[in-house]
Amino acid sequence: MSTSFDAARAVADAVLYEGYVLYPYRASSPKNQVRFQWGVLMPADVVALDPSERGSSRTTVVVDGRRARLEVQVRCLQVQRRRVEVRTAGGFEEVPRLETHDTTHVPWDEAVERETTLEVPVVAAGTLAHDWELPGGEDDEDLLGDDGVVVGRLVRTREQVRVTVDVTVTRPPSPYGVALVRVDVTNTTPDVPEPGETRPEWLRRSAVAAHLLLRVEDGAFVSLLDPPRWAQGYVEGCENDGTFPVLMGAPGEARVMLSSPIILYDHPQVAEQSASTFFDALEIDELLSLRTMTLSEDEKREMRGTDPRTAALLDEVESISPDLWDRLHGTVRYLEGMTGGGSVPVLGDPGPEPTPEPGEPVPWWDPGADDSVDPEVDTVLVGSVEVGRGTRVVLRPGTRRADAFDMFLAGREATVAAVLHDVDEGVHLAVTIDDDPGADLKASHGRYLYFAPDEVEPLRTRAERARP
Repeated sequence: MSTSFDAARAVADAVLYEGYVLYPYRASSPKNQVRFQWGVLMPADVVALDPSERGSSRTTVVVDGRRARLEVQVRCLQVQRRRVEVRTAGGFEEVPRLETHDTTHVPWDEAVERETTLEVPVVAAGTLAHDWELPGGEDDEDLLGDDGVVVGRLVRTREQVRVTVDVTVTRPPSPYGVALVRVDVTNTTPDVPEPGETRPEWLRRSAVAAHLLLRVEDGAFVSLLDPPRWAQGYVEGCENDGTFPVLMGAPGEARVMLSSPIILYDHPQVAEQSASTFFDALEIDELLSLRTMTLSEDEKREMRGTDPRTAALLDEVESISPDLWDRLHGTVRYLEGMTGGGSVPVLGDPGPEPTPEPGEPVPWWDPGADDSVDPEVDTVLVGSVEVGRGTRVVLRPGTRRADAFDMFLAGREATVAAVLHDVDEGVHLAVTIDDDPGADLKASHGRYLYFAPDEVEPLRTRAERARP
């Protein structure tokens, strides 16, 4: 088939490694003790123990084309347990950590990429069944000391995982050349007498981050998010359980789909400014690069020993060039001719910055464009009290917000730093928490919390509270 998965693979890899390992990228970090949350297909005996786990997924898509041919690629991670052993006079002995040169080796559950591909004719209705085996096994890797002598080894163990892929094509009665294609992916790993009591044990017999890449020849996919009117009935009949199929490639293309365990939109892309994936390609690259560079040498040693991918990430961050730092920090380029006589800033390749002409209008988005507002002296009435910079308030977050952090802020005393007006004529109060030991530092960097006027209660003085 001539259509390529290459353009979709960057996003698919982001799905594959979403949350694989998180900053500070060390196995000892508590957040890296709870892993592999997306697209996990457990064996049946585990699902019987914990019904909250999933054993299968289902994807259904609409294909437009009477002679269409479909390629289905199933991708996942297979978990492998890595233990650390030190060399002794009698052989090797398992240990919790082993130091070599610039690396601290520790036990860790790594992952191996797996994929299988099926070619499916869509001309006639039918079902294609495919049994897929993720092989078990054990591998050793010697660890050398500074003198080149073997001082230990890493032992990687994988348990066999079996997966069944069923592709079912139906041709509903229609004047259009439409087919519904359903792909069921099921973990069919045989039951074992003792499946274990912990999730890390179960994961070693699972297909992790399971997702599909689909591509079509002599046809096109129909968007499930924004279908044309004629296809809405077919889309409503699609059942997707544990997956979310979206179109890939540039807008307007409909030859490749990604069926992801993470909700996406049609035509998702990894930002071109992102030079490192950080295991999900969705993080804030500059922030995580800077944070990674603040790790101590001991922390970096453990990061190198946590996983080959974290070691590669550390090398990548430590070799970032100045021009890449500039791109990560963000650049501004200008689109001329926008409303207000100015230009609108957008992230991307800056090109040459324009030189303002004498007498040129201030862009509408520039704070200096409206001299009728001043955050430092403006006030707003809250009840009968005029609230402005320096006013002390009690926070009463409203019910229209969906921020769980509000539960920690409700009832806290704060000081208003500014009254801000947005372009939609809304008013916002920038505040600092009075008993926050870092309030001064945050204020010096302009880091405030923001509330609507009806989400604060002016704090009366003791004398005012004493009045009847």
